[in-house]
Amino acid sequence: MPGYRKLGRPSAHRKSMLRNLVTDLLREGRISTTDCRAKEARREAEKLITIAKRGDLHAKRQAMEYIFDEDVVKKLFDEIAPKYADRNGGYTRILKLGPRQGDCAEQVFLELV
Repeated sequence: MPGYRKLGRPSAHRKSMLRNLVTDLLREGRISTTDCRAKEARREAEKLITIAKRGDLHAKRQAMEYIFDEDVVKKLFDEIAPKYADRNGGYTRILKLGPRQGDCAEQVFLELV
């Protein structure tokens, strides 16, 4: 059993979708998505925030490998990581919204704490 959800996508599409979700989460602070996607995006976002808390050049290069937008990386290192400097994990929260009308998929808010 793998340590991740396949989300009904080929691997390249899944990785790209998760990178987009994490980038939007770090840019906006709150996104609306399905429950399974939010749980996978939360894993990646928390890893990136932990990396950014180190604040060195290697950490910045690791974040640039995953996040598309340089402005989001700058925001991650300048605003988000210092805010969580004294916190050991648990940087995100999932709030349930209810089922989506079209296909009854469980909708949630994924937000930074």
